[in-house]
Amino acid sequence: MILIAGPYASGTDGDPALMQQNLERLETAAWPLFEAGHLPVIGEWVALPVLRSAGASGPTDPLAAQVMYPTAERLLQRCDAVLRLPGSSRGADQDVAIAEARGLPVYHDLADVPGVR
Repeated sequence: MILIAGPYASGTDGDPALMQQNLERLETAAWPLFEAGHLPVIGEWVALPVLRSAGASGPTDPLAAQVMYPTAERLLQRCDAVLRLPGSSRGADQDVAIAEARGLPVYHDLADVPGVR
């Protein structure tokens, strides 16, 4: 299982359309990872439904601080690696730091992930 990390809310000033564009950019790495035999995961795929079920208005809701980063941290307890996509992101940098502290590989280019063509 490989966590795809990169900008989601960073640089969007809370604009939902820009956050959606960022999520779609992260998702472009999902198929190549899956095709190579890995299970891709993005923290927002888990965190956003959790926020909705808690009654939050979205990723800019105050409750998001209790869900977004902690979700990625929990996912990293089960991931085998991180793919860090380009762009400024405090959350993605935090994911990399956690992965490195746990001795997990961190890839900065999709082409470096084993099995990806």
